Order: sequence, then C-alpha cells, then structure tokens
Amino acid sequence: MTENEIGTLAIASAIAVHRELGPGLLESVYQKALLYELIQQGLSVKAQVNIPVKYKREIMDIGFRADILIENKVLLELKSVEKIQDVHKKQVQTYLKLTRLKLGYIFNFNTPLLKNGIVRCVNGLDD
Repeated sequence: MTENEIGTLAIASAIAVHRELGPGLLESVYQKALLYELIQQGLSVKAQVNIPVKYKREIMDIGFRADILIENKVLLELKSVEKIQDVHKKQVQTYLKLTRLKLGYIFNFNTPLLKNGIVRCVNGLDD
C-alpha cells in the first residue's frame, strides 16, 4: 500500500471518529478511537512511537513521540486546539525528517468540520 493510499484511509478514519465524538475532547480520546478505526481497516498501527534524534554519531532518546505511525509509512500528529499553528507544522516536518518518512498529517479534532483541521505534510516541503 502506498503512502497516499494509507493517507486516504487515515483521513476517512479520522472523519469517522470526528463524526462520532465531535470536537472538544482530549487528544488521547481521539487517539484511542482513531487507533480502533485504523485497526478495523486492517492497518498495522503503533501509538506514541519514539523518535530518536541523531546528533553527529550520538543517538539521543529525548522524548519525541509520534502520536500514530501507520504501516511504518505515514505519521499522524493529533491535536485538539483552537487553531493549527506554524509550530505544529514544523513539528511534523521535523518528525518526518528524523524518521525519513515521506508523509504525515496533522488532524485537529477541535473543529466543527474535521476537513478544516487536516494538514498534509510531505518530507522536504515546508508548507
């Protein structure tokens, strides 16, 4: 399955979660529900995946964690905030760079329509 195919399933799953739960809950609630939906799609998923930082020859485990990793190909960062900020986009871009993954998404569940809270991030592209 390609990154884009996985991304399509992730978006559909996130929309299903948002339709069921609505906005205003904690990120951890959306994470559990989204993990359930993704597993129901038959996808391999991991939660709170450690992202080590390599500095010169040193590998530093400093606590960076991706909310969800799908099929070891697509990274999801979940938010429940008023508005996605530039720092959130930079965070995902950095995670993609550190993991050498190509595709990531930010899902902000604190919006009336989830489609307005989805940001697609591609490794190497800053917007």
